[in-house]
Amino acid sequence: MDKYKQKQPKIQSYTEVSSIEWEFIDMTEQEEDIISRMHRLVGDRWGLIAGRVPGRKPEEIERFWLMRNNESFKDKRKIKKIS
Repeated sequence: MDKYKQKQPKIQSYTEVSSIEWEFIDMTEQEEDIISRMHRLVGDRWGLIAGRVPGRKPEEIERFWLMRNNESFKDKRKIKKIS
């Protein structure tokens, strides 16, 4: 038996969804902080960023980032009240 097995690459399939159908993704302040810091460090490498945010997929991170930072999604954002 070969004790050094070659790892098979993981194949991920993505379903493309129109941005019109996107719902705003709620993130905690901690998740938002991690995402913004990681984006400054590594750019648009959503898979790498998602590895640092437990329970989130790269597609969710990217969608959140686009919706948060794109003017065309302004009407879908939830307005947070400052107390």
